[in-house]
Amino acid sequence: MTYLTSWEEFAKAAERLYLSDPIKCRFVTKYRHCDGKLCVKVTDDKACFQYRTEHAQDVKKLEKLTGHLMRHMASKENKSKLVQD
Repeated sequence: MTYLTSWEEFAKAAERLYLSDPIKCRFVTKYRHCDGKLCVKVTDDKACFQYRTEHAQDVKKLEKLTGHLMRHMASKENKSKLVQD
């Protein structure tokens, strides 16, 4: 498991991991209110990237990344690629 310290680096790694194998990729978020920490994890069982933050503005960045990944999931390009495999 790799903890990345930069949000931009984590977002790029998450997108690359998803695009490499959309079926195996998992995206998990966890918030611990007692600590005030947000943990985000992306894995495909071979590689695992994690990001941890205490800053409230990172929630907006997480929403943006989630929306970006959802657009990839809903696009016809990925569906046609999966049907061919």
